Amino acid sequence: MTISAAIWYTKDGYDTSGTRLLGRHSAGEGFLKSLVQYGTGESLYCYTENQGTFSEFCERIRPWLQQPRKVRWIPTIESQLLAQPGILYRPDPTLSEMAWARRFADQRAYSICGVTHTIATKYVMERIGDLLIAPVQPWDALICTSVAVKMAVEAVLENWAEYLANRTGGKPQNLVKLPIIPLGVNYSSFPQGVEAINARNQQRQALGIADNDIVVLFVGRLTFSAKAHPVPMYMALERAAKKANTKIHLIQAGWIEDPREEPEFKSSAQAFCPSVNHIFVDGRKPEIRVNIWSAADIFISLSDNIQESFGLTPIEAMANGLPAVVSDWNGYKESVRHEIDGFRIPTLSPAANSCLDLTVNYLDSSLNWPTYMGHTSMATAVNIDACTEALSKLIASSELRRRMGENGRQRVKEIYDWKVVIAAYEQLWKELAEIRATMPESVPLKPEISPYPLCDDPFKAFSHYPTKTLSNEMVISWGKMATPERLKEIHNMWITSFGSERRIPISIQIDIVDAIKQEGGMSVGEILRRYAKNEKELAYLRRTLLYLMKFDILVTNN
Repeated sequence: MTISAAIWYTKDGYDTSGTRLLGRHSAGEGFLKSLVQYGTGESLYCYTENQGTFSEFCERIRPWLQQPRKVRWIPTIESQLLAQPGILYRPDPTLSEMAWARRFADQRAYSICGVTHTIATKYVMERIGDLLIAPVQPWDALICTSVAVKMAVEAVLENWAEYLANRTGGKPQNLVKLPIIPLGVNYSSFPQGVEAINARNQQRQALGIADNDIVVLFVGRLTFSAKAHPVPMYMALERAAKKANTKIHLIQAGWIEDPREEPEFKSSAQAFCPSVNHIFVDGRKPEIRVNIWSAADIFISLSDNIQESFGLTPIEAMANGLPAVVSDWNGYKESVRHEIDGFRIPTLSPAANSCLDLTVNYLDSSLNWPTYMGHTSMATAVNIDACTEALSKLIASSELRRRMGENGRQRVKEIYDWKVVIAAYEQLWKELAEIRATMPESVPLKPEISPYPLCDDPFKAFSHYPTKTLSNEMVISWGKMATPERLKEIHNMWITSFGSERRIPISIQIDIVDAIKQEGGMSVGEILRRYAKNEKELAYLRRTLLYLMKFDILVTNN
């Protein structure tokens, strides 16, 4: 059984061409490209708002299609069509909104699958908390990209459940599956053998780096608050450089998010690491982002902040055969095996409840997200001596670099190659489909209860507003404005034609008006019987009758 998912598509979730390049953009683009290349579903489904965005989706995936496959559009206005693929995939953790929307139709029609990236923001924490109160089902899943992420998500859900138990008297259970599936890279796209040697020579020549020099590489955003504070890296590298008998270069390939940090990044490099040649390149440029790895001997990333959850760059480094020196932090704990693929450098942070002042000010917006992260980064220490020792060992031994690089490359091939990751996704989607076919439904919908009480049908929530409501017994006849000219006029003016896509077609409106004239009047019930074939058409027709009454084309005699 092959299975695919409808991709909830917005450009921001899958595009790396923007000026503000984030890890989730790289991960989303890599996922989409690999699903197109390695997915086994007969069709590709795109779930998006309009035809223009669907066309953009088709253009984006066209270069990746290696064999003819049907690409199908499911408009958001037709969400019931999601039953065809059976899975809706979102590139974020926002499952609750779609779970409520699904409840208006059929909760068993399809599964919802999201994925975690940064989980520390207020917005994402709230969306995770929503999983305990939204009508999610056992056949839904939030993919955690690392064990570290899953532990954090489970802790949030447990603490929120305890609060809800104290507040309401009942403790909700989390029904959503939380599988661990990492992000990936295209292993085969990284140069090896003679190709790797040629790429290394080309990159070094372009940067003016001698063959026997040692190059240490950092890839990622250049921001002390949201990625990695550079000074501990500078200090460790300076100490290692003084012990070395060769010239050391540090390449930082990324982009500086806050212009205020640019002079500080460069001046602190000279202040704390004067013995090393510093090279800054713009990692947003595709040719640099793809090729800069070839110039390096060692990869380094001393992440020290709470926004990091997985860390894609160490995987890319290992795929390029580079030993990785990373902080023992978040997802790095799982991807880089200490003294096998590289070195994990110990980290230290304050005990719990040491930052409640930051928390309350972030909650009340006195602190914005970057400032909040900056404070937590400044309270996290990476062991500089341990980092110095790791760098020194790698600088001194080409054999150690080679061995760790080969270990890392093999690890990526086995675990983090997109072929492996996409297969894990499809296996999960298959399991969700099997659960959907057998498990009982959570919170079955009752006829008298709104599918979503906080976003009910407006004419139910506010049914006490009008004098009367339209009933089947009411008799409708021609109004004073029921002329062909007036009918044409209201359909041609924007202010009177607004919302036409959510009413019955104009041709049927004309048929109804003519039938009412011929019969001298007609009950609402009879009109509904003749012209509506299903629940959607019933709703559209009732609204259309009121629309025609609004402009005196039709009137009610009751």
